[in-house]
Amino acid sequence: MNERVLASPLVVHFSSYAALCKPRVVALIVFTAVVGMLLASPGALPLSALFFGSLGIGLGAASGAAANHWVDRRIDEVMSRTRGRPLPRGELPPQAALLFSILLGALSMLVLVLFVNPLTALLTFLSLIGYAVIYTVYLKRSTPMNIVLGGAAGATPPVLGWAAVTGTAPTEALLLFLIIFVWTPPHFWALAIKRRDEYRRAGIPMLPVTHGVAVTKQQILLYTLVLVVVSTFPFFIEMSGLLYLSGALALGIGFLRYAIRLYRSDSDELAMKTFAYSIFYLSLLFAFLLADHYARLAVRAFFG
Repeated sequence: MNERVLASPLVVHFSSYAALCKPRVVALIVFTAVVGMLLASPGALPLSALFFGSLGIGLGAASGAAANHWVDRRIDEVMSRTRGRPLPRGELPPQAALLFSILLGALSMLVLVLFVNPLTALLTFLSLIGYAVIYTVYLKRSTPMNIVLGGAAGATPPVLGWAAVTGTAPTEALLLFLIIFVWTPPHFWALAIKRRDEYRRAGIPMLPVTHGVAVTKQQILLYTLVLVVVSTFPFFIEMSGLLYLSGALALGIGFLRYAIRLYRSDSDELAMKTFAYSIFYLSLLFAFLLADHYARLAVRAFFG
């Protein structure tokens, strides 16, 4: 028998509510937010900012994810990638998902206002509205540039993390935003190439559906070129040093290699490999930022 059938209703409902939060996506969001916190800290990161900032930002991201499940429940039923989600499977009523999203969002605002600062709360709220409403409800269904315009909401976590520590959003934080903003289209379009037939059935005007695979591959290559250039900006504004620059260039060359191979290929078999590399790229790029940051702090401390 299916393990979920044998499980108690409480366990089944808990796992269903947990799935509404999109844990992997939220983990990546919190990770990039923590990177922003660490880069904003000239010394030890205050534990209160780390804990309450991560908690509040994570709750906000989970709220947006649950709202996305509620809005997209009809679309999810026709896509193989998403038909196993709680709402298409009938594990939870739609009203429960909506209420859960609202409660998570309210709790996020409460934590950020009371224990972090108003700016972080405001930016998190705007990100939540940007993703759950502007992108999911409108942009996703109305334009093939949906992921470009809607990518702004997903690019905010480092800014949120920076604001959680300093109460400000300076140029350095906005540059981290720009890197993720430019990274998002080639990352998501690689997946969209593979899933284009499902998006077509669902009536979602993703770029491979409206303009074809060849145009999408071209756009992936162009955005990857821009990303490689943008990723060097932290070095040129003296936010980071040679350790980061060397890592960014090496990772960028790897991303370009995938994008070029995908562009030249007559099939879309490399799409998912490009998608997987894009996740590896962003994670390691931010790891290089952190390594460089602490290496520079150590050098300054050593030489007084």
